[in-house]
Amino acid sequence: MPLSEHEQRLLEQMERALYAEDPKFATALEGTGLRARSRRTMYAAAAGFVVGVALLMGVAVTGLWWMGVVGFAVMLACAAIAFTAWRRAPRIGVADPRTGAPLRRRKTGVVDRMEQRWQRRHDEQRGA
Repeated sequence: MPLSEHEQRLLEQMERALYAEDPKFATALEGTGLRARSRRTMYAAAAGFVVGVALLMGVAVTGLWWMGVVGFAVMLACAAIAFTAWRRAPRIGVADPRTGAPLRRRKTGVVDRMEQRWQRRHDEQRGA
C-alpha cells in the first residue's frame, strides 16, 4: 500500500531533519541497502551469464541446437538485468533524489590528494 501524500511529506521532513542533526550517521545509512541489493543482482546476473555461456558451449558437445538458443537467451537476459541493476545503483558524489543530500565518496589515496591539491590551487588562483 503506497504512502499518502501527507505521509510522504512527513517522511521527507524526518529524513531532512536526520541529515541536519547528524549528517555522518545519515550518510552512513543512505543508499546502503540499495547499493547492496544492486550488487547482489549484478553478481547473480553474472553467474547466470556464465550458465548461458556454458549452455551455448554445450551445443558443441551435444549437438542440440535448441540448447544454443536457450543459452543465448539466458546470456541476453542476464546482461539486461545486470545493466539495469548497474544503472539503478546509487552513485557516489551525486545528490540523493529523495533527500537532496549529497552522497559521499571516500577520499583516500594519492589520486584523491592530488585532486584536492589541484582544486585548492584552482580556488586560490580564482580568488587572487
